[in-house]
Amino acid sequence: MDRLGPAKALAERLRGRIGSLELLLVGLFLLLALRFLTSGQIGSAGLQAWETVFVAICVQALPFVVLGTVVSAAVAALVPPSLLERLLPRKASLAVPIAGAAGALLPGCECASIPVASRLMAGGVAPAASLAFLLSAPAINPVVLTATAVAFPGQPQMVWGRLLASLLASVVMGWLWIGFGRPEWLRPQLRSHEHHEGGRVRSFLAALEHDFLQSAGFLVVGGLMAATLNVLVPRSLLVGVGTVPVLNLLVLGLLAVVLAICSEADAFVAASLTAVSPTARLAFLVVGPMVDVKLISLQAGTFGRAFAWRFSAATFVVAVVCAGLVGGWLL
Repeated sequence: MDRLGPAKALAERLRGRIGSLELLLVGLFLLLALRFLTSGQIGSAGLQAWETVFVAICVQALPFVVLGTVVSAAVAALVPPSLLERLLPRKASLAVPIAGAAGALLPGCECASIPVASRLMAGGVAPAASLAFLLSAPAINPVVLTATAVAFPGQPQMVWGRLLASLLASVVMGWLWIGFGRPEWLRPQLRSHEHHEGGRVRSFLAALEHDFLQSAGFLVVGGLMAATLNVLVPRSLLVGVGTVPVLNLLVLGLLAVVLAICSEADAFVAASLTAVSPTARLAFLVVGPMVDVKLISLQAGTFGRAFAWRFSAATFVVAVVCAGLVGGWLL
């Protein structure tokens, strides 16, 4: 028996990336710190507005975070990647749009879609199709689209815009990989912690715990930032940015990358950014589930850094362009 087992496990965790629970605790600490630091600077009315925006975002988004993590964990534990393998044609160019559309049928959070894509590649699915599924699954699944409809009541065009722009971006990225991707950039690695002893129930509970804590942590951080932007950033500045359409799209796209909010909650943050154009908010919704700081880190760990930087940069550009095209047409 290895008496150093617990110590080794702790050391491995400390050497690894920040965990979900730590992230949630950091988010709550930031909430208290911002509440204290800004209390004397933005006045009681501004502070009340800040608290109202933050609470509204979290309260509205939390049920969808819970529902999304339950569905995602169930899919991860109960649905084998071989199911999608059987549905896809062997020809990569045809498999890409089918894999993209399959994201609506096999929902998963952003983080869960990466190991699924890795397993698909290991099972013989074309990388282009696997990557299309990786991008579409967190963006166009029913939970995310329902949350978007709730966040934008009376605006079905935002739901359709998110669906069409996200699906278009995932398919375009798959086809771009066929034309320009290089096998040496892509080195998928299956992690041993993706499988849990004890059967499907234990796998479900482990996935549920991980996904919920991570999603809740990023929701708190995203709600903090959105509320702060609404209160501290002059509305005239945001309106000024909005007068330059390209800059408008880029700023909201970059904001999505930095905030790294889960796709079940990002619509509520986007809805709170009323000073920017609807197309810019659509860019926020399209970019977020495909490119953000946590996804870049996870992709680098799973597929290699050479892939992660190239793929993330290209995906950002394609997502912004698709959001601009669809938003200009629908919104």
